[in-house]
Amino acid sequence: MISRSSNRSVSFLLAATIVIAAFPLLVQAAPAAPPATQKQYQLVSTGSGSFALKLVEAPVRKPGLHEVLVRVRAASLNRRDIFIVHGQYPIGAKDGVVPLSDGVGEVAAVGPGVTRFRVGDRVAATFFQNWVSGRPNPNTPASALGGAIDGVLSEYVTLNEQGLVAMPKHLSFEEASTLPCAGLTAWNGLVTTGHMQPGEYVLLEGTGGVSIAGLQFAVAAGAKPIITSSSDAKLERAKALGAVGTVNYKTTPDWEKPVMALTGGAGVQHILEVGGKSTLPHALASMGPGAHIALIGGLGGFGGDIPALAILGRGATVTGIFVGSRADFEAMNAFIEKHQIHPVVDRVFDLKDAQAAYDLMESDNFFGKIVIKM
Repeated sequence: MISRSSNRSVSFLLAATIVIAAFPLLVQAAPAAPPATQKQYQLVSTGSGSFALKLVEAPVRKPGLHEVLVRVRAASLNRRDIFIVHGQYPIGAKDGVVPLSDGVGEVAAVGPGVTRFRVGDRVAATFFQNWVSGRPNPNTPASALGGAIDGVLSEYVTLNEQGLVAMPKHLSFEEASTLPCAGLTAWNGLVTTGHMQPGEYVLLEGTGGVSIAGLQFAVAAGAKPIITSSSDAKLERAKALGAVGTVNYKTTPDWEKPVMALTGGAGVQHILEVGGKSTLPHALASMGPGAHIALIGGLGGFGGDIPALAILGRGATVTGIFVGSRADFEAMNAFIEKHQIHPVVDRVFDLKDAQAAYDLMESDNFFGKIVIKM
């Protein structure tokens, strides 16, 4: 016969065994401490106004007050990055700066006072680190990553928590790395300032990051995108993404004529003007009454005249687009999640092959975005 005391002992042992067995499931491994040093690219002056990429071993800076240490997993290139290395960008870079503005990764550590993120969160850096919402301020250009200040072509970056947003949950790191500059520029041009509506025609120039993001946003919003390219193969890919019309500007130099024909002679309501001096006259000739032109880039040279009479006569508006705010970024991410959009990545390079990624960007032989993984 077993006594009550023995029963209590057996019950205690069984309970202890269950707790011990379950204990490993309740305890999460502590995150590994960040290393003291990391691989990082810097832009080194060549002495002629241009820069060369240099891979260095650099210290990992611990996060301070309100700062977050991010383990970068992917970064993407923009045309701006090519202009910078050639010394052709209006806002120049300093010797030794870390390049690239578009980076995403995981929070590796947080400094005192951080409330927006926790270790393990997947985050994206904002292009302008101090533009949270509303209008930009006079100091906004000086907070641009990869030019005025160190960027993200580095295994780790330390940024203020205000300069980060949560990644869309359904995206890979490579996909999300396309958003901070190109994605947000397209969003700002079409949605924030353009107020794109279903059924409206959208003109997109070329098949780079901004234009392909704009194509995807237009399709998701129920608008009708028309896209140009010098490559029929790229135009076919754009059709597969939802373009309702395509024009090869190489075989049709006066490409505004087929654009107008595609709209039934009415013209387009939105233009993402990325070409600059060489494309602006054609874009202006493609616009319909009440059109919005988002001035973005200078692929064919910065500048170009905007005839006041053409704008007044059609009741059009012209907006200079310089990426966007953190609030814009968060609104774009919500739209991307709602419509389950997957940004188009042309090719992914390893960190050691960063120069090859730059070379591909300069060749223009790509569709969508070029990414470097860490």
